[in-house]
Order: sequence, then C-alpha cells, then structure tokens
Amino acid sequence: LLLAWWLIAAATGPEAYGVFMDVATSWFGRLVLFGYTWALIHHLLGGIRHFVWDLGKGFELGTVEWMARLSLAGSIVLTLIVWAVAYAMAGGL
Repeated sequence: LLLAWWLIAAATGPEAYGVFMDVATSWFGRLVLFGYTWALIHHLLGGIRHFVWDLGKGFELGTVEWMARLSLAGSIVLTLIVWAVAYAMAGGL
C-alpha cells in the first residue's frame, strides 16, 4: 500500500508527491516505515528459517525455538542497523 501510494503520488505530480513526503517524514510516517522495514526483514529471516527446514534440518524442539528467537532478535537488530545507516547517509533527521 505504501509503495502504491508513493508511485501514484510521484506520477500525479509535485503537489501529490509533496503530500506523500510530508506524511512519510512525519514522526508517525517514520514509525510506520520503521515497522514496515521490520516486517520485511522478519519475513526474510523467516524465509531463511523455512529454507533450512526444507533442507531437512533444525526440526528438534530446542532448535526450532532457538531459530525462532534468533529470527526475531535478528530482525530487530538488522532493522536498527538499516535505519542507523540510512540516517547516517542522509545526514541525520
């Protein structure tokens, strides 16, 4: 939905794109984008976990729980890294 809004706003013209950017750069917009980033990274790591299962590995109960915790913690850490790098490249807020 965010990607569609961004593309439509960019195609519509500068005024519509300005409205999108105003919303996206507000504190609420950044919070939504942060959550979206986390969801994408968490989904990616979950896919890697399922790939490991497709290889026939990691079905022991302790391993399953460890991989789930690692996926959650990894997604949080990677999201923070992505946003820290993005802010560093953009020169801050």
